[in-house]
Amino acid sequence: MKKVQALPPLGMDNAAIDHDFRRHLGHTLGSVESEAQSREIYEALALAVRDRLMERWKATRVQQETSGNKRAYYLSLEFLMGRALGNAMLNLDIEKSVKSTLYEYGLELEDVENEEADAGLGNGGLGRLAACFLDSCATLSLPVVGYGIRYEYGMFRQEIQDGAQVEEPDHWLRNSYVWEVQRPHDTRHIKFGGRSEFYVDAQGASRVRWVDTENVLAVPHDTAIPGYENDTVNTLRLWKAAASDAFELGEFNAGRYPESVANKNEAEHISMVLYPNDSSENGKELRLRQQYFLASASLQDVLAQWVKANGTNFEKFAEKNCFQLNDTHPSVAVAELMRLLMDDYELSWNNAWEITSSTMAYTNHTLLPEALERWPVSLFRKLLPRVVDIIFEINARFLQQVSNKWPGDTERQRRMSIIEEGPEPQVRMAYLAIAGSFSVNGVAALHTELLIDGLFRDFCELWPDKFNNKTNGVTPRRWLAACNPELRELLDSTIGDQWITKLDQLDNLSAHVNDEKLREDWRQVKFSNKRKLAQLVKQDCGVEFDIESMFDVQVKRIHEYKRQLLNLLHVVHLYNRIKKGHSENWTPRSVLIGGKAAPGYYMAKQIIKLINNVASVVNNDPEVGNKLRLAFLPNYRVTAMEVICAGTDLSEQVSTAGKEASGTGNMKFMMNGAITIGTLDGANIEIREEVGDENFFLFGLTAAEVESMRPHYDPQSIIEADDGFSEVMALLESGHFNQFEPGIFDAVIASIRNPNDPWMTAADFRTYVDAQEQAALAYQDVERWTTMSILNTAKSGKFSSDRTIAEYNNDIWQLNT
Repeated sequence: MKKVQALPPLGMDNAAIDHDFRRHLGHTLGSVESEAQSREIYEALALAVRDRLMERWKATRVQQETSGNKRAYYLSLEFLMGRALGNAMLNLDIEKSVKSTLYEYGLELEDVENEEADAGLGNGGLGRLAACFLDSCATLSLPVVGYGIRYEYGMFRQEIQDGAQVEEPDHWLRNSYVWEVQRPHDTRHIKFGGRSEFYVDAQGASRVRWVDTENVLAVPHDTAIPGYENDTVNTLRLWKAAASDAFELGEFNAGRYPESVANKNEAEHISMVLYPNDSSENGKELRLRQQYFLASASLQDVLAQWVKANGTNFEKFAEKNCFQLNDTHPSVAVAELMRLLMDDYELSWNNAWEITSSTMAYTNHTLLPEALERWPVSLFRKLLPRVVDIIFEINARFLQQVSNKWPGDTERQRRMSIIEEGPEPQVRMAYLAIAGSFSVNGVAALHTELLIDGLFRDFCELWPDKFNNKTNGVTPRRWLAACNPELRELLDSTIGDQWITKLDQLDNLSAHVNDEKLREDWRQVKFSNKRKLAQLVKQDCGVEFDIESMFDVQVKRIHEYKRQLLNLLHVVHLYNRIKKGHSENWTPRSVLIGGKAAPGYYMAKQIIKLINNVASVVNNDPEVGNKLRLAFLPNYRVTAMEVICAGTDLSEQVSTAGKEASGTGNMKFMMNGAITIGTLDGANIEIREEVGDENFFLFGLTAAEVESMRPHYDPQSIIEADDGFSEVMALLESGHFNQFEPGIFDAVIASIRNPNDPWMTAADFRTYVDAQEQAALAYQDVERWTTMSILNTAKSGKFSSDRTIAEYNNDIWQLNT
């Protein structure tokens, strides 16, 4: 083949970007400049920026493939990426050039960026963490590929009608996605159904093959993940499901059109919607299909790359590859890698297990036993008969280990079995992940401690060296540099700009905490950000926030353990005080709550409705005025959080101690100078350790105290002994907030008085109210609050995802850059 001369690198200046922007506008999109629509302008600009990613992407891929170095693969059902344009411009350092280009056309960058939809590939902290991790891997130049599913529809777009959540389809791919590149030549075949067939191969060895299957195609779509100003661009590979036989001509010719496309429709359902509601049998089946689809496609992909480079010699495979399982969702990968190695590449069980158990690493993200996925064996048998055979064999060999360690302890064997016996036997996916992994980690110090002492105690006693902690972090590029440009400039001018990749350098701010100019500039930056947040609240909620008031914010998935209800009880308490005339020395407060409830989660949806009902009463009461405002932000998303975290004064992290694995919203708020009010739960503990007791508003029972109180928990007595609490409950129970909807909140109110309330909301009410009073007084002291805010940012260095990923690499992956 004739050697082709390499193209010169693309320029990063205004003139070069302007040239490519106009070329894409006219030649790629066929648009006339004077008539270009806003969407066309966005796409042309995105393509010009993508061109600059592309040349670095190719170079990174060549370097990684030819180096022979070990590589890691991050398997996750969620990647909550947010918008890509701003992130790419920041990491390529071309923001000024792009702004200059747009200025010549009379355009503002913010208006152009608003044309990009948030990528609907996740529904909460798990997916956003995965996105932060990919950013850090690229910034640290680590050869890590992300693997996920290319969902056509996101979780849902949340609308609020009459105060209640209404789910609308989130078709985020409606206008296509310019940042992805389809790679059809890497399409993989995924099997479902059929049966296991035993046979003897040419060498006389007994083998198994999976036959009579219904196959689905996994078509890869790659997205570039740029590192910060280092020319490294890693890959996120997302799988789209497609039918292997898209069209049944016989059915069509027979006049049965629906049947002719049935296979196509069923196949495409796998990647159609993020996390289907699994409360129905069909929902459970689809979710298991998704998990296996991700695991099988990704493992096949890695094995195919290995065989292409090394043939079928897998002797060094474990030395060169590592799979990180992001929670239990992809844990079927343990059995699937065994199947591929044994059935497709004819390795023995022992050799296949040695590779599998040396390459799999598992991250646990939950302390809630009900969130540890379990699948009926019958469903596994129906969808994945060959895989469930392997799981049973893994379990038999594993239980033999347990028996050898603890002879005769059948109760322990029952507790630890991957197969949970009962009327309908279940596959315990977390146990499969632990048995098949060489590393198991929690995501905050307390979380890991509770896993070791509680949820996975038996396993830790068997394999103490497997367990380790990796406290989560967030990327400072998106969550400070990009979302808070004014603070970024202030930090750069005060301590230099190295903090963007070495976040611990923020601690240098501590030496400047008494600098009057810094303090005044700090306050002005916060007010500017609060103004932007107030505009968002006005636009999306129709509620006006006074920027002089304390912005008190809780945004996260709506779940009882996260205790939005406790927050709301405090709002009602404040409202009650105002109505009774007890508002002397008052601190005006604007409370913002946001988050989505799972479609089938009745109590969470009722809590949203109650929040909105309370907001309607509070905001329309002239006696209350600007002393107290409450708003529920609909359709909480990454782009909204970028505005919210920069404009927040008080960060609500109020989960029941021992229930939140880590949290990452708490880190984003801290990084941007918000002060935390919270329990000793998840990463709150480490945040408080870093910033100091005096710069954190602590309340509530500890995890140990929660468990100690649980057997004799008596919320009725707690309420009766507290006049303020009794008055709040009386207001709720009188129907004051639902005068035209009698009884609608009975279940929510009853949960507070229930002695079996697992979240023990009533137990923490009084200490929460007291801590809120301390926060209100502190906010009145402008100088004290400024000091606390600066120090929260200064001490947030530990919570960079760069630090987290460096620990994953040093302790688990052991990759070379």
